[in-house]
Amino acid sequence: MSALPPAEAKEIEAKEIEEGLVLAPRFDAQGLVVCITMEAATKEILMVAYMNELALDKTIETGIAHYWSRSRQSLWRKGDTSGQVQKVLSIEVDCDQDALLLRVEPGGDGKACHTGRKSCFYRRLADGPTRRLEFA
Repeated sequence: MSALPPAEAKEIEAKEIEEGLVLAPRFDAQGLVVCITMEAATKEILMVAYMNELALDKTIETGIAHYWSRSRQSLWRKGDTSGQVQKVLSIEVDCDQDALLLRVEPGGDGKACHTGRKSCFYRRLADGPTRRLEFA
């Protein structure tokens, strides 16, 4: 099963996108859709990345998370260099299909972030008006 091409997805009525059972992701002008990745067992958000149509198709076909690297302008399978392969347990779409949620079982030592942390979300905004970050 693959997603509809962006041109075809635009032709589907809003009601079908919001309430129907057709996968019709709304890729942005660069052909990307945001993808939130969550560890299924703990519900911890591990990372946010982007998928293009090819990354989504590969993820659906293989059951392993694939993403589109905006900086490298290339497809990447999570874990090819780090060993942190993400087995996809489910793919969910938001109401207007412009965001995806992957529930995954992380491989390796479970550290999804390239900094060596479990999650890419390891800092938070400190209290007060300083706009400084602190470690979570």
